[in-house]
Amino acid sequence: MDRRNFMAGCAGLALSARAGDAFAQSGPLTRIVFPFAAGGGGDALCRIVAQHIAPLLDRNVIVENRTGGDGLIGIKSVMNANPDGSTILVTTGPTMYLLPMVETVPSFNTAKDFVPVSQLVRFEFGVVASPTIGAKDFKQLVAWLKANPDKATYGVPSNGTIPHFTGLKLEEALGMKMTRVPYRGSAPIINDLIGGHLPFGVTTIADAIPQHRAGGVRILAVSSATRSPFLPEVPTLKENGIELVADAWYGMWLPAGSSPVFAKKLSEAVAKALAKPEVREKLLAIGLIPVGSTPEGLTQELAANTAFWQPIVKASGYKITN
Repeated sequence: MDRRNFMAGCAGLALSARAGDAFAQSGPLTRIVFPFAAGGGGDALCRIVAQHIAPLLDRNVIVENRTGGDGLIGIKSVMNANPDGSTILVTTGPTMYLLPMVETVPSFNTAKDFVPVSQLVRFEFGVVASPTIGAKDFKQLVAWLKANPDKATYGVPSNGTIPHFTGLKLEEALGMKMTRVPYRGSAPIINDLIGGHLPFGVTTIADAIPQHRAGGVRILAVSSATRSPFLPEVPTLKENGIELVADAWYGMWLPAGSSPVFAKKLSEAVAKALAKPEVREKLLAIGLIPVGSTPEGLTQELAANTAFWQPIVKASGYKITN
């Protein structure tokens, strides 16, 4: 299986935390490395955050898109960067905890190779159906699937992702085997739902909301713990009797060996930026829910997600050969 179906020695370990502190006070430039392409919600998040933390850190902050390997090229570039405060990683949480689980030989260890800074935002997934099957709620979708087991097919944005493993949990909860179809992103799933070529999919709700409101698709359930602020009328999977909470988030890290003092200062700058009404408004407009956290909070979130998904991933048998 190649990495196209999966989203996502530190060279500077000899540098001291004191050097990192000095740079944190006077460095002229910081790069936020985003390991995916420009133009999407995650890229917009990086640029919004960069703009608002720059004056708080008294330095220029730029965004660099280092794409490839489903995030691995950008992640490794930060992992191997000097821990002097000049290089920051922003990527999805699932990239940082799922990728090491599914690789036959893990390329990195998040806890050892990175210093946590902050959780940034959350985003949500949903069960999205084609109007052609006539299901107006999740229970009607289930009834349709059980009446048409030969057509029980669903799309996910790619393999090895939260929607992939959410689909497997749905199959388990419903007691039926379905055919999973991996796509290259949410857009082609939505196009096939509109065209009636796919009965349903599990994907990011932010990508589906415009067509949901236009009647091209129907978001029947969201996978978050509570109803989405973007779709308060749509029940959660838990409300439909499916004991599953599966949302995702973006986080910020520094390379291992970075100064804890600078990590804390950076976390505080991020928290101040995310608290600004104009920042919150921009992020909510693209389907991202501002969160913010301490470095310790990010560590706890990563540990909780790892503990939850590890047995699910292991039971699936899914692996990427690297």
